[in-house]
Amino acid sequence: MTLKSTSSTPALPTRHAERGRLHLLALPALLGLGTLAACGDKKDEGAQPAAKAAAVTPDQAYEKIAAQGKGFTVGALMAANPAYVLFDPQCPHCGHLWTASQALLPKAKFVWIPVSFINGKSAPQGAAILSAANPAEFMAAHETSLLAGTGGTPLPASVAPEVEATIKANTVLFNDLSVESVPYVVAKNVKTGQVVTHAGAMETAALAELLGLS
Repeated sequence: MTLKSTSSTPALPTRHAERGRLHLLALPALLGLGTLAACGDKKDEGAQPAAKAAAVTPDQAYEKIAAQGKGFTVGALMAANPAYVLFDPQCPHCGHLWTASQALLPKAKFVWIPVSFINGKSAPQGAAILSAANPAEFMAAHETSLLAGTGGTPLPASVAPEVEATIKANTVLFNDLSVESVPYVVAKNVKTGQVVTHAGAMETAALAELLGLS
């Protein structure tokens, strides 16, 4: 299902959060070297089992995301099978994939589904994207800012409870898939009909090949 284009004193950083910050500081350097990777080291969000969950097959992942994921749609809206992208608004690699996907919009339909695990800006920025009058334009501005190193769009003054709940539900879904990083692409290859998955950013040509568009 797709969502249509529609103070307290901070706690001292934990050792886990410090590691996360160091990891994020390294990302611009990786991008500058042309290394395409993903944002990982996700925090516990929602109800996660104590033990690592059993792997979810690509077909199961596609069905779960199609049924439960809520995001915004861009591209060829009449295309039969969308490519689902789970992303965190604070992930530069997600921004890179967004940029790489633009050339494929005349051929493919993408549903971008925001999750939250990188830092405190992830959820409110995801909510702002979903709540925008034109989510695609808002997302483009956000990713331009993020990739420029300015942190993305300003945080909204408030977040509607239903949109906040959507971000939380998307994040629980992400955790249920036992995925370790974003961006995470799940789609049906248009040539073979097989469900394909990919974790991490890709250049346009690689994304087109994954989706069967090349």
